[in-house]
Amino acid sequence: MKKMKTSTAGRTKMYVGRPRQPHLILEESIGNISDKKSGEKLALLAKGISHPIRVEIVRMLANTPPNCRCICGKIVNALPLAQSSVSQHLKVLRETGWIEAQATGTSVCYCLADGILDMYKNLMDRVIIYR
Repeated sequence: MKKMKTSTAGRTKMYVGRPRQPHLILEESIGNISDKKSGEKLALLAKGISHPIRVEIVRMLANTPPNCRCICGKIVNALPLAQSSVSQHLKVLRETGWIEAQATGTSVCYCLADGILDMYKNLMDRVIIYR
């Protein structure tokens, strides 16, 4: 059980279960994993882009040059949502392995995880098409 202290009146909240950790999607190549694990990875990636805003964020980052990272403020300005909503979508994309984040001063910069689009396409081929 994990204790987390809140900022209001010093109360603590108790959370049951493991703390969330980002999933390491690209740990192993597709050829080395079982069909079951391929299906699980595909489902996790699909969850990441299961909302139109997250698809738009992935599209924006995919069209950003590889040596440039997209700052959160630019993403927020390009979308019709509040900063807090965009941050929640970015969190889901990080947790499902789509994007990587790097803090730069007071800003957070984002980019697609290396090889993630090819991984998604290959998993679709392996799990859906070639079964």
